[in-house]
Amino acid sequence: MGVESFLDEVLNRVKEFLNLAQQTDVIRNGLPHDSLRKTIDLKLPIEGHGIQSALDDIDSVLRHSVHTTAPGFMNPLWGGLSVSSIAGELVTAATNTAMYTYEIAPMATLIESTILTRMGELAGFSTSKGTLTTGGSNSNLLGLLCARQSMDQKSSSLGFDGRNSVVFVSEEAHYSYSIAANVIGIGFLNIIKVRCDEDGRMRPDSLEEEIERALQAGQRPFAVLATSGTTVRGAFDPLRPLAEISHRYNLWMHVDAAWGGACLLSNQYRSLMDGLDLADSFCWDAHKMMGVPLICSAFIVKDASILRQVCSTGTEAHYLYHGESEDVDLGRYSLQCGRRNDALKLWLAWREIGDAGWASLVDRFMELATYLELKVEETPELEMASSRMWTNVCFRYVGDTAPEDLNELNAELRHRLLQDGRFMVSKSTIKGQIILRSVISNNQISEQSLDSYIKRVVELGQDIERGLPSQ
Repeated sequence: MGVESFLDEVLNRVKEFLNLAQQTDVIRNGLPHDSLRKTIDLKLPIEGHGIQSALDDIDSVLRHSVHTTAPGFMNPLWGGLSVSSIAGELVTAATNTAMYTYEIAPMATLIESTILTRMGELAGFSTSKGTLTTGGSNSNLLGLLCARQSMDQKSSSLGFDGRNSVVFVSEEAHYSYSIAANVIGIGFLNIIKVRCDEDGRMRPDSLEEEIERALQAGQRPFAVLATSGTTVRGAFDPLRPLAEISHRYNLWMHVDAAWGGACLLSNQYRSLMDGLDLADSFCWDAHKMMGVPLICSAFIVKDASILRQVCSTGTEAHYLYHGESEDVDLGRYSLQCGRRNDALKLWLAWREIGDAGWASLVDRFMELATYLELKVEETPELEMASSRMWTNVCFRYVGDTAPEDLNELNAELRHRLLQDGRFMVSKSTIKGQIILRSVISNNQISEQSLDSYIKRVVELGQDIERGLPSQ
């Protein structure tokens, strides 16, 4: 089989898979891992099976993959389908370049620089530099590294004793900060968690109290880490007052907008991140609400020299970097050397729909989230578990069940929902309550699919209350 006919066969299978996601109610087949492992031949052979066997293997992979473009998929903070982005992934794999120098990736370098500049402009950063990363976790690590470098300019070269250095995060911030604290050398116990208000937003008064308490204890504060779009509730920290406090105490302010950054594209909702222009750095995942295939995440910093110092290789990479492209090579601003071209798929999608298209997408998702919230509120068996700022709709089944049994009921409900296979949402916890977190970030979701979702949740909840098995 020739290359052209083989690729045609692969593309046909991908098209069938994507079409099936629009036509079937089943998102996943629900096979447990031990059963799937016994069903599929995963062994790596001594003698190769040939190119035809690759098509059979692709069939197996697609048959047992989750349909993340199906309208019932509301589980993580991503989903949906962007055809132009998929085309970008194909071209990226075919060109197989790396992003460390202009010399080896000329067009890709200019494309990534264009995207980073535009994102910086949307944030209100008059000057900025950045890099595409593996996701919000990696970007938050970069934010902490830049904060450390800003505090101690010699830390990247001479090392750093961070046992007395502390940073401040919302008590509902992403877990990646604990990992980042380990990597940069302060340890996760030196992350001070600041109390949130009833809506899940970091309280400025509590932040100031914690900073003062740390100073009185002889500790060295160096960063405030705000969140725009928390993982569970989708809450946005009040950036302007947090920035004012950060500046007053001379602390670096990083904003984790991995989930909420897309609000900057909407005239109606960009006020959720009012004050971002006062921050020192931020991150934004295009592979979340913008629907670009994983992975595509941006980290952007105001002071380019800080990021350059953090990612400096000295003179060791003389075989890569040469003077004539000093201001162009993107590898000088990245922790990675071999880094794939994740910018192309976002650039193609942006060129396809423009700023106006992104704005319409965000506004539509918010419209659907409001619709789902209202459906919950008008359904007697259900109740909202939190206020809503973004497209996270957190609720639980209450029915006629005693309050002390609701956690067990909702955990079982989510389990049955997953087994049912038609809807996939997250099980989360808010103030000790187990809830269903339904996230609207999939462009295949509609009012009709949400109606079906609510109906199925109520049916399963009632079955559990009556002691009935799943139907």
